[in-house]
Amino acid sequence: MWTEKPTRHRTYLWQRPDWPQWRWDAAALAAPLAQVHRAQGHLAGRMAELGLAQRDQATLQALTQEVITTSAIEGEALNLDAVRSSIARRLGVDIGALAPSDRHVDGVVDMVLDATQHYAQALTSERLFGWHAALFPTGYSGRLRIQVGAWRNDAAGPMQVVSGPVGCEKVHYEAPPASALQHETRAFLDWFNAPVAGDALIHAGLAHLWLVTLHSFDDGNGRVSRAVGDMALARAEGSRQRFYSFSAQIQRERKDYYDQFETTQRGTLDVTPWLSWFLACLLRAVQGADGLLAGVLDKAQFWQRWAGTPMNERQALVLNRVLDGMDGKLTNAKWAALAKCSPDTALRDISDLLALGVLGRLEGGGRNTAYCLVR
Repeated sequence: MWTEKPTRHRTYLWQRPDWPQWRWDAAALAAPLAQVHRAQGHLAGRMAELGLAQRDQATLQALTQEVITTSAIEGEALNLDAVRSSIARRLGVDIGALAPSDRHVDGVVDMVLDATQHYAQALTSERLFGWHAALFPTGYSGRLRIQVGAWRNDAAGPMQVVSGPVGCEKVHYEAPPASALQHETRAFLDWFNAPVAGDALIHAGLAHLWLVTLHSFDDGNGRVSRAVGDMALARAEGSRQRFYSFSAQIQRERKDYYDQFETTQRGTLDVTPWLSWFLACLLRAVQGADGLLAGVLDKAQFWQRWAGTPMNERQALVLNRVLDGMDGKLTNAKWAALAKCSPDTALRDISDLLALGVLGRLEGGGRNTAYCLVR
């Protein structure tokens, strides 16, 4: 996990005399751009064939992935049920029983939803401050008190991103001084809100890179930058519905993501390699949505098959969790934990569904007996 702390000065992109005059090789990026656009068109076509309820479920799953993984990239594990429930409340999607609110989870959800659902609204410093404050509702990052809802002030020295144990830290990046942030962020926001010149996907890749380069906050810069990148992607697609998670793909390629960022920061303003990586990662994210679509269809078909079968709220809740890709096997203990009920109640729920043919037993027995859905 990377941490952010003040230390000594280095030379980076923002110190170059031509900053921030981004350059790239349009010819080299033409083929990757075409691939991503084709994949986006294919995905949009497949999703258009679904019913409204199924599209809502796909959006719920994609946004849940986005919130979970944009935090996981920074080493923070959020509760899946709390995230799904928070998003479902805000989108008005029925998922049965909802988990209690968690203000930390709600803060990340609010940021991601504001970026993707209100993508057409101008991006302002006040909006970024609101996102940042939502990420850190207590004013602390871990045990450290941080400046929340405001640009960092570098009171303890210039900001650097480092990794490694104390005394053997490796410096990955140094951000622009706090004294330059007002000017630098204004230049970024003016560019971001202006009509896009060229391909909107290039704009999204540059937006992500530019904002994370500024590293404008004491903490949370990666999450805010990925949210701005998602906002740019939503603008490029002209849609509030999200059917893939770019952060989930970044999480799968986390080491490469950091390596690309570090290499780019030590290079020139010709960012063709960064944009090439960004587009390739985005392509894999869009193509990976086929798995999400298959899961949504499988879930719809399951409930269509058992539509006339009476089930209580606990049974519907647990079955939905299994259909959404629950980790591990479904056992009596897992059922009791998910449904927040006693082991005896869990066993009665399971026995009823076994009798109805909704569930089947896996091989084995005893206390660790596991069950599967009958498709």
